[in-house]
Amino acid sequence: KKVALASKFNKPKNYPAGKTNLTKMKHVAAYALLVLAGTANPTDKDVIAVLDSVGAAADKENLKVLLASLKGKSVHELIAAGQDKIEKAPAAGAAVVATGGAAAGGDAAPKEEEKKKEESE
Repeated sequence: KKVALASKFNKPKNYPAGKTNLTKMKHVAAYALLVLAGTANPTDKDVIAVLDSVGAAADKENLKVLLASLKGKSVHELIAAGQDKIEKAPAAGAAVVATGGAAAGGDAAPKEEEKKKEESE
């Protein structure tokens, strides 16, 4: 399951070969900054200008895919939808902690009972 999950995040279907989500993130961040600054529909030139201003190189293939996928969509709605997905996702870390805590608590209880029996005798 972990392998499938990793490959899902690293190689989306509509991505150019050899690209990952990590290489796309800078484009998403620049796009979001432009929207927050008041540019309703940032262009590739806008995103490239933001990336250039911080010394980051733009990948035109990734940018083209991003702009195509965002065309006609509200960034604010996409962020809200993403937050809903995150809230509904299972918290694997919490499950591990809860399981570990239950096992530790289960082991601790019999030891205390044994001590009480020894003291009463």
